[in-house]
Amino acid sequence: MIAALLLSFGVIFVAELGDKSQLMAMTYALRYRWWVVLLAITVATTAVHAVSVFFGHFLGKSLPTDLMSVLAGLAMLVFGLWTVYGDRLDDEEQNRATRIGASVFLAVMSAFFLAELGDKTMLATITIATDHDWLGVWIGSTVGMVAADALAIGVGVLLGKHLPERVIAIGAAVLFFGFALWLTASGLIGASTPMIAATITAAVAIIGVGTVLIRRDRRLRAAADDVEPATPERSLGVHEG
Repeated sequence: MIAALLLSFGVIFVAELGDKSQLMAMTYALRYRWWVVLLAITVATTAVHAVSVFFGHFLGKSLPTDLMSVLAGLAMLVFGLWTVYGDRLDDEEQNRATRIGASVFLAVMSAFFLAELGDKTMLATITIATDHDWLGVWIGSTVGMVAADALAIGVGVLLGKHLPERVIAIGAAVLFFGFALWLTASGLIGASTPMIAATITAAVAIIGVGTVLIRRDRRLRAAADDVEPATPERSLGVHEG
């Protein structure tokens, strides 16, 4: 259980660095009491990761351990490229973060719950839960995400400015690539030649597609920066270059 807790904590904490959830946490902290925001995030995260662990745990019962390790490694590769790609709040999420409702707690909790559905942190939790102790993964992933968002809240409260940009994103991506290499290598020990070939092919395809998308996104962002003047809302995004 301890190993699952530590692994899930590390992976989810890294996944949250520069993620849209951190951006939303900081945005809320600039407007509301930090402890209300943190409590709402904790409740929403606990619920989302409970769902993730449930699906991951039962999915893992029906798949071979070696195959799950390889799939987890490929997933971590995707998460690493996703982190390099970066996250920014779209207009709807920005409006949701700045809207003042009758209950700040319920507003923040529901916003984070919806934002995390299908996000990379949820997918990473599902992946880890397929082959590790479900309780340890649940606790570790929840604490990891809350800790990362607490860091963003602290930045928002103390500085009132945007998150660190390129260094954090690249550092998180490197850690993800490390997880990807470790998990994939563990799954391929003693594997058949077709499985090794399929894994390498999949990894090359993922890297190729990710590289194309990242370059395309950078060109679009550079063009947008040339056209639009800087605004406080746009400064909340994670820009890669």
